[in-house]
Amino acid sequence: MKISTNWLADYISLEGLTPQEIAEKMTSGGIEIDAVEAMDKGVTGVVVGYVKEKTKHPDADKLNVCKVDVGAGEDLQIVCGAANVDAGQHVPVATVGAKLPGGLAIKRAKLRGVESQGMICSARELGLNDKLLPKELQEGILVLPKLELGKPIGEVLDLSSHVLELDLTPNRSDALSYLGVAYEIGALTGRPVKLPESAVFGAADKTADRLSVRIDAREACAHYSARYIRGVQVAPSPLWLQNRLMAAGIRPINNIVDVTNYVMLEYGQPLHAFDADRVAGGSIVVRFAREGEELETLDGQLRKLQPHMLVIADGDRAIGLAGVMGGANSEVDGDTTNVILESAKFDGSVVRRTSRQLGLRSEASLRFEKEVDPARVIPALDRAASLIAKLGSGLVTEGIAEDVARTYEPAVIEVSLERISGYLGADISKLEAQAIFGRLGFDSEVGDGSIRVQVPTRRGDISRDVDLIEEVARLYGYDNIPTTPIVGETTPGSLTAPQAVRRELRRRLSDAGLHEVISYSFTAPERTGLFPDLAPDAKPIRLAMPMSEERSVLRTTLLPQLLETAAYNRNRKNHDLALFEIGTVFHTDEETLTRLPQEKHRFALLLTGARRAAAWNRKAEKTDFYDAKGVLETIFATLGLGGSVSYEASAPAGLHPGRTAAVKLDGERGAETIGYVGQLHPELQQELGLDDVYVAELELGAVYDAVDRDIVYRTLPRYPAADRDIAVTVEESVPAAALAAAVRGAAGELLESVQVFDVYTGEKLGAGRKSVALALVYRHAERTLTDEEVAAAHAAAVAALEQSFSAELRK
Repeated sequence: MKISTNWLADYISLEGLTPQEIAEKMTSGGIEIDAVEAMDKGVTGVVVGYVKEKTKHPDADKLNVCKVDVGAGEDLQIVCGAANVDAGQHVPVATVGAKLPGGLAIKRAKLRGVESQGMICSARELGLNDKLLPKELQEGILVLPKLELGKPIGEVLDLSSHVLELDLTPNRSDALSYLGVAYEIGALTGRPVKLPESAVFGAADKTADRLSVRIDAREACAHYSARYIRGVQVAPSPLWLQNRLMAAGIRPINNIVDVTNYVMLEYGQPLHAFDADRVAGGSIVVRFAREGEELETLDGQLRKLQPHMLVIADGDRAIGLAGVMGGANSEVDGDTTNVILESAKFDGSVVRRTSRQLGLRSEASLRFEKEVDPARVIPALDRAASLIAKLGSGLVTEGIAEDVARTYEPAVIEVSLERISGYLGADISKLEAQAIFGRLGFDSEVGDGSIRVQVPTRRGDISRDVDLIEEVARLYGYDNIPTTPIVGETTPGSLTAPQAVRRELRRRLSDAGLHEVISYSFTAPERTGLFPDLAPDAKPIRLAMPMSEERSVLRTTLLPQLLETAAYNRNRKNHDLALFEIGTVFHTDEETLTRLPQEKHRFALLLTGARRAAAWNRKAEKTDFYDAKGVLETIFATLGLGGSVSYEASAPAGLHPGRTAAVKLDGERGAETIGYVGQLHPELQQELGLDDVYVAELELGAVYDAVDRDIVYRTLPRYPAADRDIAVTVEESVPAAALAAAVRGAAGELLESVQVFDVYTGEKLGAGRKSVALALVYRHAERTLTDEEVAAAHAAAVAALEQSFSAELRK
């Protein structure tokens, strides 16, 4: 939520308070202010000018020579290259000596031989967010409405304001409005809140003669109200209104739509305007969508609606998605003359489900999802109607068309002074507590040792006495609460899930004969780029005071340190190594840190030399790819993830392109790569002076999420299994794992396991062909299988291989 201080001052006096002081008070009070941004980016000497003449530059096709009146008595000659500049326009003019954002100073200049006495400015050159302007103004100069010549642009565009960016927690939806923020500042400073003027004066004819309202979905809509405004003139909004909307990050559209957005920001109550002449029969019904119903929304998308989605409909069809977005079939445009203005209280869960399912978020849905204040439905409607009558020259008919399904009363909560003091650890008197509730705008009555508090409906987050205690705490001042010893029962400590996983990994790997390495978190800059696929887009983070250049950046992967350890051992005649490390790597996408980097837990292993040393009765056996893969399979099986992990041929930088696999773990979005296992690239091995080295590195975060800490037991099989073998020839490019997966999918629940036990290539099979032999085990947990059941499942497996891979059974 973005709050303009100049706009906020309409509702509460900010005299004597700087924007920074307001931000500090609100942050201390519990609503964090992420940023305080000045609208004025250093603009001086820019005024409103009038383009009296425009002629082509004699020596440049894309330049124009403009005669501009800035109210100084003498016209200025300005050379302008904007395509949209034209005579008769009011524009911002930076005169000679003016300053623009970025320190740009405007001087007299000659452009292709023609003198230029200033510059006609675009919105971007004034430091404005031009993305909120119409497209034609984004790519050229800023065209202003008719204004007093020579008026400083800071006054015209309200550049003296500051914008506070609020970081709201989900429970503080009341601060999604200017009035909500005004009440918050009033509570923090003791200043009164001024409500906006909302008196409605208009036509004598009655709303009931033109409009009717009915709620059919009464469980999803508590209150629906509407006003009828006739004879409106749709036009651009006045500049003050556009300035305020743009400060809040909303694009101005026209005076009718802009008023609904303005009042939404003011009250926190979303509104919508329909073209009344497009609402069939002047009848509005709030109902659920019909089966197969469709609606084209204002963003131009045709939406297929579901029966649980709440819609606004007329006598013929849906004209809007309740609480989310209006329909294009009732849109207010330049031809609109009569308007139906809507204000309602929709159920937040219904709006949230619709918005999420359609992938359609809006400022309105954001507020309805968090529940709006039911007491503001009518005041916001009246305020918007009065503004439309004023800015759109419309006449508001007498009365409101409405239907009320249920009403809301302010919550009355009783809290004891003993309980307040007990929670805060500070003695709060009755007078102090009642004064705090008064500053919040809560009516209260003091009883014998307790206070009865009436909480207005705008504070829907307060429903229990502890909520009131929290309000007392933040307004009393957290810094004023004394430090007291913590009193309560102690609980035994235990390992978190990540700690338990890391401990189990260390135990299993150590039992398997691997040695744990604990290395520096710092490394040399050139080593961070050895394995880019293990840390995509991660920038090395330099230390402010490194111990040496070799330890000057934070590591982004673990493997460089393991390779360094392997080289160190080889230089000392220790060739047979089995190492692993569980540690933290540091990732950021920033060249210069402005926020803390991500700290990720990783696991890495390194195998090199002999798997088993030579003896008098056997030769030495060299480590290979399957040793590294086997270690991973062992730890995944230990963690209960054996069936969730797959391996896929890959060729990441730094690893051997033909002896490397991506390790994939099944998750909510399918199988995701969590690391790689393979042989070090031969060039890198040679560079480091190492023999064949096999490595792996995995992201442990995904493993933590996938591990189920509950132990699952399976009974031993009581019935015999049926074994069957399949040998098929396929294209050499087909992975054996794909064949096994196809068999699992086709053979059904009777298949207990499938294992590849032979792969053969040779001239007899033909070029580009290979033979893969699979061992299948069938078993039922409750009975002995019949030959017919096994034959049927086996036939399905064979058929799947033939259909999916054009496999041929070997005879």
